[in-house]
Amino acid sequence: MNILTPQKLFVRLLLAAIVLAILMSACMFVGSEPISFGKVLEGPGPSGFNLDYTIFMQVRLPRVILAAIVGAALACAGVIFQTILRNPLADPYILGISSGAGLGIMLAVMLGWTWSFAGLSPVMLAAFAGAMAAVWLVWGIGRFTGRSQVTGLLLAGVVVNAFFSAVIMFLTSIAKAFQLQTTLFWLMGSFAEIENTNLLFAFGGVCLAGIVVLMLLGTRLNLLSYGADQARAMGVPIEQTCRLAFACAALMTAVAVSLSGLIGFVGLIVPHAVRLVAGSDHRQLIPLSALTGASFLVVADAAARFVAAPAMLPVGVITALTGGPFFLFLLIRYTKNIHWGHL
Repeated sequence: MNILTPQKLFVRLLLAAIVLAILMSACMFVGSEPISFGKVLEGPGPSGFNLDYTIFMQVRLPRVILAAIVGAALACAGVIFQTILRNPLADPYILGISSGAGLGIMLAVMLGWTWSFAGLSPVMLAAFAGAMAAVWLVWGIGRFTGRSQVTGLLLAGVVVNAFFSAVIMFLTSIAKAFQLQTTLFWLMGSFAEIENTNLLFAFGGVCLAGIVVLMLLGTRLNLLSYGADQARAMGVPIEQTCRLAFACAALMTAVAVSLSGLIGFVGLIVPHAVRLVAGSDHRQLIPLSALTGASFLVVADAAARFVAAPAMLPVGVITALTGGPFFLFLLIRYTKNIHWGHL
């Protein structure tokens, strides 16, 4: 039996962090406008303006950091939803989060909101509010419907998602052309520029705190993955653990959605890829998924900037096109090393 030791965990996390740092550094020089590393090092310059430095510091660096934050958040949320719902196809949007955020975006665009709060656009705030409203609506309905929390959450998610999707379709049918364009760009996933780059530290701090809490729950989640009855027999407080893990995952997903729109596949394929390669121990699955998800989305965003330059593809298109075949490759290669029943 391959036992996870602190030394093994440290080495694996260190390697994953090094890979992420290398990819982030490389992807900051990818885009429609080539920039020179030497000119970036020169700083703003004597005249106060250096195009390469400005692009690097005000466009590329915040965008790459934002991609890493969103990737880490979605990947960790995927781990939690797959564990709590005991469903290998669960991802951060299975509980109506996508439709809730989409409805919030549609309302903000159609109502013509132009105000901002703490550097956040109305679309970002509406997406966050819609995602959180959907999550807690699903949680409340799921708890009210019956004793089986997993079944209740899944059914509530289906109902809420269907209802919100119907409202979105209605609003789409009466929206104007420019409103549809703005909405669709968000629904396909994109990294809009953040005017106040200090917000990146706040968003990163929220996601980092969520990851730390989930790591502390790693042992409980390991027991929970074998079934609620067995975990309860071993002294795991099931309801408290599920509520805390669910809250962290939902908050991280809502933050990610408010920043980037709806980006699929990250929360689905990254946890499985890490699980297939490194195992199902949540003490390493959660942080490795965060680092891997960050790397995956940083590269996907760089590809979105480069493939159709000077035009910019929605990053959700890249994650769907590349994520599907990659996941199938891993599944075929490592399928004998995983027990799906223990998810």
